[in-house]
This record gives sequence, C-alpha cells and structure tokens, in this order.
Amino acid sequence: MIGAWRTLATLGGPLLSLWLRRRVAQGKEDPARLAERKGIASVPRPAGPVAWFHGASNGEALSLLPLVEHYQAQGVTCLVTTGTLTSARLMARRLPRGAIHQFVPLDRPAWARRFLDHWRPALAVFVESELWPTLLLEAKGRGVRLALLNARMSVRSHRGWQRAPGLARRLLSSFDAVLAQGEGDATRLRDLGAVRVALAPNLKLAASPLPFEAGALDQLTREIGRRPVWLAASTHPGEELRIAAVHQALLPRFPDLLTIVVPRHPGRGDALAAALAEVLGGPVARRARGDALPVPAGLYLADTLGELGLFYRAVRLVLMGGTLVPVGGHNPLEPAILGCAVMAGPYMANFGGTVDLMGEALLRVADDAALQARLAGLLADAGAVAAAGTLARQKAEGAAQGVLDAALAALDPLLAAGPAA
Repeated sequence: MIGAWRTLATLGGPLLSLWLRRRVAQGKEDPARLAERKGIASVPRPAGPVAWFHGASNGEALSLLPLVEHYQAQGVTCLVTTGTLTSARLMARRLPRGAIHQFVPLDRPAWARRFLDHWRPALAVFVESELWPTLLLEAKGRGVRLALLNARMSVRSHRGWQRAPGLARRLLSSFDAVLAQGEGDATRLRDLGAVRVALAPNLKLAASPLPFEAGALDQLTREIGRRPVWLAASTHPGEELRIAAVHQALLPRFPDLLTIVVPRHPGRGDALAAALAEVLGGPVARRARGDALPVPAGLYLADTLGELGLFYRAVRLVLMGGTLVPVGGHNPLEPAILGCAVMAGPYMANFGGTVDLMGEALLRVADDAALQARLAGLLADAGAVAAAGTLARQKAEGAAQGVLDAALAALDPLLAAGPAA
C-alpha cells in the first residue's frame, strides 16, 4: 500500500498542483507561500540543530508552544508546520523569536524529499493522529528521530486501520516515542504496531495563557463598565441563535445585559450577523466593523481572529462553544487558567479527560433552559462567579503540573541521541 500511495502521489502531481490553485481561488491557501506546499522553503535553514514540530491546525499547533519555547531557549531552532491559513496566522503571532513557521508539504515523494533536504531535522514531533506516510517514512529513512505526542486512536479509527495492518504497523513502529492520551488509546496503538508507547498528560493542559493587547483590554473593560456580562466563546452553527434567545429571555431580569459571542470561524460574520439581527429585531454590533459595544444592553458579535485572550480577561463568565451542539467542545482550561467561571453544555467528547480533571469546577448545563437558569443565578451573584473562577484556576494550574516534564523526558533523549543509524 505504501508503494501504491507513493506512485499515486507521484503521478498525481499535476492534479495536486491544480487542487492547490483551486484552494488559492477559494481563499484557503496563501498564494505568496504556495511553494511551501511543494516542499520549497521560503526562508533559509539556520545553522545548528533543528527540531520539527507538526500540528495540523490551531489546537494542535498551540499545544506545541510550551515545547517550542523550551527548545528555542536551549538554542535549538524549532520549525513548526501546519496546514491551514488560520493556524499560520496564529503562529505568526504566537511563536517565540527565532522559531520558524512553514506550511506542511503535501505528501508527494518529491515534495517531501525537497522539504527534508532543506530542513534536515534532528527530531520530528507529530501531534495526535496526523500521519502522512511519505513524510513519515522519508524522515525515518534519513535517521530523523520521530515522536508522536497526544496520540489518539479511537475505536472507530482502530477499526479502520485494521483493514490495512501492514501499513499501520510500518507507520506506527517508525516512532521512537509515542505518548498516548489514555489507556484505551495506548492499547489500540500497540495493537496496530506502535512499540514504544507510554501514557502522558495531554499537552493542552500545559498551554500558556492566551495573549492579549493591554490597550485593547483597557478600552474593552471601560466600555463594559459594571453591567452584567457573559461570553460565549468559539461558538458553532446551531449555537448562536440559541444564545441570542437566552439573552432575550434574561433581559427582563437584567435590562442592561451584555452578551458577547465569539464565533469559532470569524469568516461566518456576515451571515451570522444577519441571522442574529432577525432574532434580536435589529442590527448587531460587530467587532470586525469596529462597532462599539451596544448600550445599554445587547449582543456583541466579536467576529475577529485571535482575541479570545482579550475577552477571557475582560469577561469572567464564559460558556464554551461547541458544547451545545455535537461538536465536542473546545479547551475549557484556556479560560480557567485566567480565572474565569467556565460553563459547558452536554457535548464535551473532545475533552473527556479535561472534564474529569476539572470536576465540579466545570459548570455543566444540560440544555438551553439550564443555561438560562445557571446564568440568571451567576449574573446576580458576583461572589459566586469569583469563587467559581478561583476554583477553575486552581484546577487548571494543578492539571498543568508535570505535563511539560513528561514530554521533555521523552523528547530530550531523542534529540541528544542524534540521527539513528
């Protein structure tokens, strides 16, 4: 199957190029950096050792930042690859000085070799389940030490890989270290051929607090003032209109209520604002247009990218998006580490371990009625919000203990060992 994959990818070069051009036209690729997707580096390789970290998109890339910061401080150049425009923009703001971002090349042999010829990494670290056969095996063939962190293998994925046991074994046995998220993941990974598997806490537990701009925080805090306010963070389709309805239902009790909605994908801003205007009976203030917060009450659509760190510091009562609909949620530790009281709906499958760690510090709501009731109680009791935020911060800080050390204990020996024979 490896040979068939390589042949197909080689012969499909023109089609892959056409696909990339189509993605440029759709706004899904950066035309100025399209060559990176073919393994052509856009910056020179610095002297000295290079550690390559790959995360498919935002969450995976962010989980790598503590490791990148550590190794940059040790004099190791860190190359971070991702596959999406939003993750590239995020890395441009978040990577420490000296670290390099590139788009990951498509898994075509010539492009993978070109990428590896240029960067010559000593260590390659992949996150979760991002396994590209050509890149992985080309790196292995060059003696690059390989690690898979936050490794996941769901029952469904395990069943799928069992249909290609030879491919699974060859790929997974290539890793010099596999740190699995849970016992079930570890068992399924071993069954498919991984041979150096250990359990380790999820890297996302050790993520640094999200960044913010002090001036923007001062302005936002002044505009909010002393009125009741809550934040719905990283929302998805099917949630925003329900949140607007909850806002409307709370207005008789809290006539100056401010509800701030931060959609997971800001590109939905135009359509979302129009839909919300129908529910609310009037135009919606939007951050992307530079609108001021609504006065005295209203819903504010924060349809910009990368400002959750700002809103988590300005608003201490947060609902995690993706939990009222079956998306699986987003990381509740991001607001918790900043002392926010954190609410979540019934759908938190993506963060089951984190839910267990936070325990009673994560305020669960079963449905819209429960959300409305919980909000009514908290908006009327600032002390309860502060207490819930303190407990959430304590849980988040406790969860972060040892996470980075566990990852470094696996990676440091690989980096020190140098290329495999």
